[in-house]
Amino acid sequence: MNYEPRPPRRGLLPNLSSEIIANIARIEYSVFTKADCSLAWRVFSNIDVWPRFCKLYKRARWQGTPWTPGSRVKLELGPPLNATADRVVTVCTPPHHVAWINHICGYTMEQWISFDPYGLGGTRVSAWIEVTGGDPSRDRAEDMQLLQRVVEEWFDNFWRECDLAAQQASSGDIRREAD
Repeated sequence: MNYEPRPPRRGLLPNLSSEIIANIARIEYSVFTKADCSLAWRVFSNIDVWPRFCKLYKRARWQGTPWTPGSRVKLELGPPLNATADRVVTVCTPPHHVAWINHICGYTMEQWISFDPYGLGGTRVSAWIEVTGGDPSRDRAEDMQLLQRVVEEWFDNFWRECDLAAQQASSGDIRREAD
């Protein structure tokens, strides 16, 4: 069996009925940072700082060996959700790709994040999420808008942290971990 460790590309879905297609939401977002892929990965992989990137995140903790397929990240989320997201890592090839399946509020989400070299030492960090399911009592459109805002807030704060780490590294104040 051939295995491609890169995220699947759009257009690889089989011919699905319009009813099924209508129930799959896709969110994509990209940011650019001055940090190289290794430094961006180092900032990203420290889940203890994730709550600084998004006000919805209250706490992140590992179950299992961090960053290995099958391990889980439990994210405790505050208002308006007040829920726990359960992420199961499916692929992890530092410092270039990570993917997981996420379960929250009846939704199942597949998410891929890619760290690609960009420019003269910088990195393009791109993410996509495909969402299915959901609790019928929830407002799906409102939930997808919230998810889009969370993704934007998290990644915008993430690239700022990466840029700060890159600036400190270039000035000789090398940070081993984001604090």
